[in-house]
Amino acid sequence: MLPRFLLQAGNDLCMLDERFILSVPMNYQLIPKDLRPIAEKVEAGQRISEADAIALFGSNDLNALGMIANVLRERKNGNYATYIHNRYINYSNVCILSCQFCAFAAKKRDAHAFEYAIDEIISAVRQALPVGITEVHMVGGLHPSLKKEWYLDLLRRLRALNPDLHIKAFTAIEVRHFAERIFRMPIRDTLETLRDAGLSSITGGGAEIFDSAVRDQICRGKETAAEWLDVHRIWHQMGGRSTCTMLYGHIETMAQRVDHLRQLRQLQDETGGFTGFIPFAFEPSQSHGVLANFKRASAFDQLRNLAVSRTYLDNIDHLTAYWVSLGLPLAQVSLSYGVDDLHGTILEEKIFHMAGATTPQQQTVADLEHAIREAGRVPLQRDSYYRHLNGAGRPSRPNERKLVCA
Repeated sequence: MLPRFLLQAGNDLCMLDERFILSVPMNYQLIPKDLRPIAEKVEAGQRISEADAIALFGSNDLNALGMIANVLRERKNGNYATYIHNRYINYSNVCILSCQFCAFAAKKRDAHAFEYAIDEIISAVRQALPVGITEVHMVGGLHPSLKKEWYLDLLRRLRALNPDLHIKAFTAIEVRHFAERIFRMPIRDTLETLRDAGLSSITGGGAEIFDSAVRDQICRGKETAAEWLDVHRIWHQMGGRSTCTMLYGHIETMAQRVDHLRQLRQLQDETGGFTGFIPFAFEPSQSHGVLANFKRASAFDQLRNLAVSRTYLDNIDHLTAYWVSLGLPLAQVSLSYGVDDLHGTILEEKIFHMAGATTPQQQTVADLEHAIREAGRVPLQRDSYYRHLNGAGRPSRPNERKLVCA
C-alpha cells in the first residue's frame, strides 16, 4: 500500500489520497554529471532543447533517464496510470501503396487481402458494447475502390449503435486519400463531412519518422511530414483532438528521432490538439529490402525512447506504452520511465500481428489493472481524451487532487 501524507488544510487535518504522491526532490547523486544540467531544467519546469534530448539518447544510464522522466510524469499525472476499454477494427488491408516497412497492406488479389462488409463491422462493435467499450478504433489501407458513401454509412451506423460511443478513426494519410481521390474535397471539408457523419477523433498513425530521407526508404509514396502535420493542424483548428505517434527502431538516427519529436512539440505549441504520444518499435520479422536484416529494438532502447520522449514532449500531457508492441510486462516496467497510460483492451489488432508481433491480440481490464497495481501505480479507466472515468462512466477532472479531511 502506498503511504498517505498528512497536510494542513485550514483548521482541518487532511490526508492526501495515495493516488497522488508528493513531489520528492531528485537525488542528483544518482544522476551522471553530464545529465545533471538537464535534470535541473526538468525539475525547474524548464523546456529541454534538441541538444539535451540527443544527450539523453546518448546515455546508457537507464535508471537516471527514468528518474528524470518520472518528474514530468508525476507532475502531470500524479500516481495514476490509465487504460481505455476499446475495440479495434481494421476494416481492410487493401492499399494502393506498398510501403517498404509494412506487412499489413495488400493488393486485392493477394492471398492475405481482406475487406470487411459494413454489416460485419457493425456486428463486431455491437457485440463489444455490452462488455463496456467506450471507443472503437478503426483504421485501414488506402482502398482503391470503396466509395464516399461506404465510409459515411459506416460512420452513421456506428453512431446509431450508441450516441456515446467514441469513434476514433482514420490516419492522416487515409484522410488525404479520401480528400484527394474519393470525396474530392479540400481536407477541411472532408474532415467536416466525416465529423458530421459521426467521427469523434482521428488517429495518430502514419507519422513513422518525419525525416524525408528516411521516408524515401521505408514508405516511398506516402504523404510527407508536412502533409501529415497539416491534416492534424486542420483537425485541431476545427476543435478536434488526436494522438500522435512515431515508428522507430529501423534506419533512423537518434537525431532524426529528436527532429520528429521537435516537429510534434512545435505543432502542439501551435494547436494544443494532441492528447497523447504513442511511440512503437518497428516489427522486422516480415520485412524485406533495406529493412530485411534489422533486429527488433531492444527493451533497453524502448524504455530509453519512452523516457526521452516524456522528458522532451513537455506540452503533451500523456505518454502511452503500446503493449501490443512492447508486450505487457515491458509496458508495465515503462510506468517507471515516464509512461502514464497502457493504451487499451484492444479486443483485436492486425497491423502489428501481421508484421510478426507475438503479443496477445487483447487484454482484459483485470489484466491491465493488475499490471498497473504491480508497478505501484493506481489504475483508472479513461476515455478517448485521457479523462478519468468515474464509476458511472463519466469523465472526472484528471488532475484534481482529492483531500480526505477528518
